[in-house]
Amino acid sequence: MKKPRPLSTAALALPLIAALGCLSTGNGRADEALSRSLTHFVSFDKGFTADFSKGDKTCYLKKGAELVPCQESDEVKLAPDAGRFGGAVWFPKKGATRPLWLGQNVLGYNDKSWSTTVSLWLRLTPDEDLEPGYCDPVQIVGDDTKKGFIFLEWSKDHNPRHFRYAIRPLIELWDPQGLGWEGIPDEKRPMVRVLNAPFSRERWTHAVFTLDRINDKAAPPSGTLYLDGKKQGRIDGHDLTFGWDPASVSLVIGAAYVGHQDDLAVFDRVLTDDEVTRLFQLKGGVRELIPADKP
Repeated sequence: MKKPRPLSTAALALPLIAALGCLSTGNGRADEALSRSLTHFVSFDKGFTADFSKGDKTCYLKKGAELVPCQESDEVKLAPDAGRFGGAVWFPKKGATRPLWLGQNVLGYNDKSWSTTVSLWLRLTPDEDLEPGYCDPVQIVGDDTKKGFIFLEWSKDHNPRHFRYAIRPLIELWDPQGLGWEGIPDEKRPMVRVLNAPFSRERWTHAVFTLDRINDKAAPPSGTLYLDGKKQGRIDGHDLTFGWDPASVSLVIGAAYVGHQDDLAVFDRVLTDDEVTRLFQLKGGVRELIPADKP
């Protein structure tokens, strides 16, 4: 009986090549799906204006009742080559400056069934860099915080500070007794709490939060927080009905924040766990998802 001929090096390599090809194809499909769902992206490489948006690209500041284009100041600066990918936005000290982008055609808020995902990178050491009081690196706000309020925050009275993701609906739903945010037990608040979250000025941390079917009467609403591609917790079991005027909704960064931020992005749906992981792994950041024909 003839001995089987040994496989060549090329033949041995074929299964590995095929596997890598499948992985590449899988990432390509994931990236294509993410690209289709992207509604807004700010790299901070050349300014505060969004690199890509299905709405208004302009970054604004509130001046009384008016909105004016955001410009650098003592409280907010552009930091070339200091970002996770290229440039970053830097808040050198606690202040009242809160850059914002209008939500129309970006966040997609509506009173029927609202879903979205927000992604950004953060670099700071909270217990050393933040000043006393609450700090919200990112918020989604409407015409009245009593009608709804969404935010990432560091708590004000803990050492080390707690990192939290909160979806606060109409105030009568989450605080019917008027106890205030800290007066309600943690387990009854519509939030995810993370103790000893992995933030440091020596490294960048990726934060993603989702909103799923807010205002939907036919399905339970929820929200999920991810850090560095890993799920941290989920908000569910709450009535998350909001009362915002859709025209008033905006995305805000830097409320009492001290540190750097980069690669801010919004998607028009809830991303899956695998998609969040893929977003975290993108070597060039969200810029990789922008088609060449869509400046």
